[in-house]
Amino acid sequence: MRRLPAALLAVLLLLLLVAGPASADSAPIATAAPGQPAGAEDGNALTTPPSLDQPPVGHRLTGNQAQALADKRPEIIQMKKDYPGAYPGVFLKGRQRWQISYYAKTKPLREIGQVTIEDRSAKVQESYTGYKVAWSMARGYPGAFGRKVNSPWVWIPMTVAFLLPFLGPRRRWRPSWLMLDVSVLAAFGISVAYFNDAQIDRSVPSEYILLAYVLARMLWIGVVSRPPAAGAPRRGAAPIAIPVTWLAIGLVFLVGFRVGLNITNSNVIDVGYSGVIGAEKLTGGEKLYGNWPKDNEHGDTYGPVAYAAYIPFTQALGWSGRWDDLPAAHGAAVAFDLLCMLLLFLLGRQIRGPGLGVVLSYCWAAFPLTFYAQMCNSNDALVSVFLIAALLAAARPGRRAVFIALGGLTKFATLAVAPLFATHALGHRPGDPEDAPTTARSRARTFIVFSVAFGITALIALLPVIWHGQSPSLVYDRTLGFQTSRGSPFSIWGLYEIPGLQHVWQALSVLLAVGLAVLPRRRDMTGLAACAAAIVIALQAGVTHWFYLYIVWFFPLVMVALLAPFGDEEETDGADPDANPAMVPAPVVTAA
Repeated sequence: MRRLPAALLAVLLLLLLVAGPASADSAPIATAAPGQPAGAEDGNALTTPPSLDQPPVGHRLTGNQAQALADKRPEIIQMKKDYPGAYPGVFLKGRQRWQISYYAKTKPLREIGQVTIEDRSAKVQESYTGYKVAWSMARGYPGAFGRKVNSPWVWIPMTVAFLLPFLGPRRRWRPSWLMLDVSVLAAFGISVAYFNDAQIDRSVPSEYILLAYVLARMLWIGVVSRPPAAGAPRRGAAPIAIPVTWLAIGLVFLVGFRVGLNITNSNVIDVGYSGVIGAEKLTGGEKLYGNWPKDNEHGDTYGPVAYAAYIPFTQALGWSGRWDDLPAAHGAAVAFDLLCMLLLFLLGRQIRGPGLGVVLSYCWAAFPLTFYAQMCNSNDALVSVFLIAALLAAARPGRRAVFIALGGLTKFATLAVAPLFATHALGHRPGDPEDAPTTARSRARTFIVFSVAFGITALIALLPVIWHGQSPSLVYDRTLGFQTSRGSPFSIWGLYEIPGLQHVWQALSVLLAVGLAVLPRRRDMTGLAACAAAIVIALQAGVTHWFYLYIVWFFPLVMVALLAPFGDEEETDGADPDANPAMVPAPVVTAA
């Protein structure tokens, strides 16, 4: 079995070295962040020319000349063959560009082709058909997501920093499943590279291959592997090549680097803008759902907790009322990021000691995809905050219920882990051995405590919605209804249009979430984290719109599942540090 991880590890390392994300400065066309309002600094406002036969004031081309240039494009010629009767619309785009849009004769009106032409040079700047017409984020605009984090000079060194503690020699070097697991996580950067290069037909399949691997590994760890019997020797230190003290120093450097680059060279996508708008609505006593501004019309697609979390930052840093640099969104993203590191340290210390806490925090700080989410100034790390906190409070059903409810009312998809956490250590109290008998009364008490705490927390979080009398149907339409009905080329379901298989997978994901809650599984912290990660990944793999920001939801759960079986450096007791972490079960942690 050792030859398999060795071979796969070698292939992954080679790919990681040659495929870094494209530089944020590599393309000449500047553009606004996805969803940025028309008429913003990039001059994307569309207007109708007064005449197609005469050049507008300050222009060289007429509308008819611009259309003739667009009609000659090979992809437009093919598009017209595929859609007989398609007709053009000619617009001025900003001050010195033309946009020729082609529409299919369908109801509702659908744009199926788009060509942008620079007026003075009469050169075609951009030409798109298919899904790239509707999805500007599929066009590979440089820096549209995270700006400088996409530079190979940032991404590749961070990937090396993330992998180095697990790949370097310690006492002796030999491949292990842990090395392969962390390499697969880092390999998501290859998919990001394809995405940045607008090769969606490669980025999407590659991401699903990696998701499938991580899902399978989490199911193996959470269901197949078992903790040792009571009294078995404790697992040794994690097989890392760098002393924990050095990792702590590296962690401090990475924190400073992440915060500094966020302030100086990051952008706020529509997700962060939504948080600021929602916070202002909450503090202003306005209705949270419906009637959002045109430049973020569907920003109310999250739970109320997602917007409430931005209130301290809008109060401290303010908001101009428009889509500018949004310092409140920057402050929130940085705070969520730092909070994840702090909670991971506390969780690691609780499981095995401060050494494991440092390793977990370092892994978050060095992982490029968590930095990607921070540099996009999204709210996705907030989901991780509540999931990590739920693990930290796993010994107490009431406390973990609070965090699961808050996480679920941030991004509704994470409600899928509620059954798993509701039945964790069912009927056991902190300090009880895993095989201690439970009574029907104690099991009922555990479930009731979890359910009551969950319900009270959810009720409090939903008070702004209830206070304004907003109907459940409206909230559903604006949130889950919108998310489930939108098309997207960033999943295999949307890219290849296979809704039948998608529904089958979604049904299996629901069965998995319920099954892991009630069927036999590993019930220590390792098993809980692995099963929670499996549920989140399975659910994500079934949605139509998937994006790399969602990786941070399951990343901390995966790292806890991989590293929880290991103790601190001083607890090795002669244990082989290179042994398989997934195959050697961890001791029971009934207090968590």
